[in-house]
Amino acid sequence: MVLEKIIKMVAEQFMVDESEISADTSFTDDLGADSLDVVELTMALEESFSLPDTPENELMNIHTVGDLAAYVSKVTQQD
Repeated sequence: MVLEKIIKMVAEQFMVDESEISADTSFTDDLGADSLDVVELTMALEESFSLPDTPENELMNIHTVGDLAAYVSKVTQQD
């Protein structure tokens, strides 16, 4: 459920079809994201999932959609 919601949000933000995004999709390599894109996506996720502010050291470990889904799942205790 978390992964599907994140895929939908990523598709909307990066204007890519959801079918082109998987857990292995890299934000920088596949989507061409820059640091501002990542910050904007993180803010949207924090709001959508009622997350606390994401620490900088956690952001540095998020490279793929799957990494992000794992982080959100860990913080929210959702699957």
